Amino acid sequence: MFPKIGERIEIQSYKHDGNIHRIWEESMVLKSQSNLLIGANDRVLVKESDGRFWRTREPAITYFTGNYWFNVICMIRTDGIYYYCNISSPFVIDEGALKYIDYDLDIKVFPDMSYVILDEDEFEQHRKQMNYPDVLSKILYKQLHTLERWVQQRKGPFSPEFVDKWYEHYLTFPN
Repeated sequence: MFPKIGERIEIQSYKHDGNIHRIWEESMVLKSQSNLLIGANDRVLVKESDGRFWRTREPAITYFTGNYWFNVICMIRTDGIYYYCNISSPFVIDEGALKYIDYDLDIKVFPDMSYVILDEDEFEQHRKQMNYPDVLSKILYKQLHTLERWVQQRKGPFSPEFVDKWYEHYLTFPN
């Protein structure tokens, strides 16, 4: 069953070998379609696979797509919007939670829309360790380049009005 607008869902990130990587306790669903889920959270509890817990520091708008191999977290900070983009499997909804596989490659985008690619060494290590098929590695790098184009073109969650629109919508829901 797909979550409804206004529902709170858990977000679960896995690794390629099926092990849990990270869990966000809850995110409010702002838009829910079979191929797109936009959510929001603020100071949400996060559990790491090693048992550590921490809380996010700022409100965030999350963008998950079923059509691409990435997701985007838009963090609203006092000095602007920062984006943390995960190269990942398309999301699925399973047992009331949003789930995806995290493939290590990340892009961090700064408020001026400059960006850096992160964790290529971690990706390479896990690619060997978990035996990613060559076709998967090709898909992931192709999606990384697609994501770079989205940033450069200010497309999707990187468009100037995206975060403002969805954050304003989030604020209309009762805590």
